[in-house]
Amino acid sequence: MVLAIIVTGHTISRMLREPRAPAEFRRVSPRFWMARQTVIALVFAPLLGGALAVMAALGGGGWVLLPAGVAALAVLQWVIELGRYRTWGYAEREDDLIVRRGLMFRRVSVVPYGRMQLIDVTAGPVDRAFGLATVQLHTAAAATDARIPGLLRADADLLRDRLAAVGEAEATGL
Repeated sequence: MVLAIIVTGHTISRMLREPRAPAEFRRVSPRFWMARQTVIALVFAPLLGGALAVMAALGGGGWVLLPAGVAALAVLQWVIELGRYRTWGYAEREDDLIVRRGLMFRRVSVVPYGRMQLIDVTAGPVDRAFGLATVQLHTAAAATDARIPGLLRADADLLRDRLAAVGEAEATGL
């Protein structure tokens, strides 16, 4: 029984891959990692400064653990963000766009070009400082929405234009 499940699972996964060539995933820009580190520093530097001030005002003692705890949280956040940065990727295929992400819970979104309704390119203040943007794809089903953060602004604009052109061509049959 176990052998049949393994063989069947292997056969199904092979059948799903055969019609199309394997997708080559593109990574987000290394500037995205620098932007994430900047956000971590902007959040945790004042927290650490406040924890040090509280420790100094209350005379040390057991309060030494407060700045140590803030520093430990900052390091933990840094490790988590590094893992999240490494998992983002996207691939453009003939009929759809694949977006993968997730550190603990891996998520792969497949968005057919013909189902795309809107493509947003957004950039917050930190993203603009690093020349980055996020491409957000919207479909009729909220569960298939996908976003690709950390693209260079020019790459995000080109991806938006490419996806819009392919999406219009695919949607003409609807």
